[in-house]
Amino acid sequence: MQQPSEILPAANYVRIFDTTLRDGEQSPGATMNVEEKLAVARQLERLKVDVIEAGFAAASPGDFDSVRKVAGAVAEPLVLSLSRTREEDIDLALRAVEPAARPGIHIFIATSEIHLKYKLQMTREDVLEAVVRAITRARRHLDYIEFSCEDASRSAWDFLVTVCAEAVRAGARVVNLPDTTGHALPEEYGRMFSHMRARVEGAERVVWSAHCHNDLGCAVANSLAAIANGARQVECTINGIGERAGNTSLEEVVMALKTRADLTRVECGINTRQIYSASRLLAQIIGQPVPANKPVVGDNAFAHEAGIHQDGVLKHRLTYEIMKPEDIGVPSNRLVLGKHSGRHAFVNRLTELGIDPQAIDVERAFADFKALCDKKKAVYDDDLLALVNEEARRMPESYALVEATATSSMLGQPSARVTLRVDGEDRTVEVAGEGVVDACYRAILQAAGVAPTLERYTVKSITGGTDALGEVSCLVSERGMTVSGQGAHSDVVIASALALVNALNRLKLRERAPARRIAGGP
Repeated sequence: MQQPSEILPAANYVRIFDTTLRDGEQSPGATMNVEEKLAVARQLERLKVDVIEAGFAAASPGDFDSVRKVAGAVAEPLVLSLSRTREEDIDLALRAVEPAARPGIHIFIATSEIHLKYKLQMTREDVLEAVVRAITRARRHLDYIEFSCEDASRSAWDFLVTVCAEAVRAGARVVNLPDTTGHALPEEYGRMFSHMRARVEGAERVVWSAHCHNDLGCAVANSLAAIANGARQVECTINGIGERAGNTSLEEVVMALKTRADLTRVECGINTRQIYSASRLLAQIIGQPVPANKPVVGDNAFAHEAGIHQDGVLKHRLTYEIMKPEDIGVPSNRLVLGKHSGRHAFVNRLTELGIDPQAIDVERAFADFKALCDKKKAVYDDDLLALVNEEARRMPESYALVEATATSSMLGQPSARVTLRVDGEDRTVEVAGEGVVDACYRAILQAAGVAPTLERYTVKSITGGTDALGEVSCLVSERGMTVSGQGAHSDVVIASALALVNALNRLKLRERAPARRIAGGP
């Protein structure tokens, strides 16, 4: 198995470890299929993250397959699979990352007393033995091993010192001290890194890594505190998605390092101009819109409403803007193309926006673009991104929307007539509802012969104007499975219908895929 060419980074370099495909995917409704994971992985490579945690190979056969495919799809980043200390987990993880140009494995076990007593039911001696045995087994096959003390921030420091020293002695190259429950505050979390680096024998031979959750809103602050105390890797996710309140937000910690390099005195290798594209791609795939007030990538991040702020920015940007929109790749929202634009100009603009034309059906996307030009007076960069993401969402279809019409009146009950293709057979249903979207959804579900629960429904205008594309996301659940669906169209009712049909196709794929047996991690 080919090995990474280096282990220890330069003293002032912070590795960015992205766990969107593993910890991020554990966020409710954020499950991705293999093709979607590959799209995210390729974008992470364009973003130039140092490490991609591709998944948890032992979680299910489907997870094993997706880790293996991601490992073979990227060339530059290290690709890791998470693994418990169990021998079967390690062997599956090793097999899963075999295709990677730069493979690695991430082994974890809990170290806090509460986890030892109630979850693992193991003694400290049992844990030490498991750590040494697991790392030794993995080192027979590859050199890049990361070890994590799950729930480190609630563990006894004397035991942490012992565990970390044994992990280093056994051959771990990276030692991760996670704030698994988001319990820590910056001062204590930073002090833990300082303590471990001073007390652990061989501490200078490994990279110290921070993995923080955002339960108290401190994930980014804790990660920066860890860096200030010697951590040289930060584990994070696009848009901060993840278990419960999420993980450290990649875009926030990266731009904090870049913007305040005068204080942090470190750098990372992220291509920040790919941040916005990564954020929007993930939001489209998992159907979780980016909040308008989200730092760095939210719609309001560079908006100025107050008159004093507007006046100041017009006179000099730095009066109220500490970052420039173009630094993170925010599209200018200018008119870029029209109905007379050719295929070459279309492909060229996609490339400028960070989209790989080879990753989509360009002819189909170009046809959709031409159709949009006939409906809209102006087509903007955000419209193009929505079209491309709509194309990327297409998957093997058990259900296909053939036609949908809806009527609404202040004096009568709204109704919808839908023709749905179900496994090749067209079914037409007309029903009434509380509103046009409700009627449309009732008709689709009746035609499909299914009755999932609609957990969430959101609508967003992609650009301004009454002819703007509407972007709809919905979350549906059935028999313990929860999936998201997305759709974009200039008619919000059609966008809503496309989103529900997309969700139904995802449910069908989930039914066919082997169930995930385990989840969790640092």
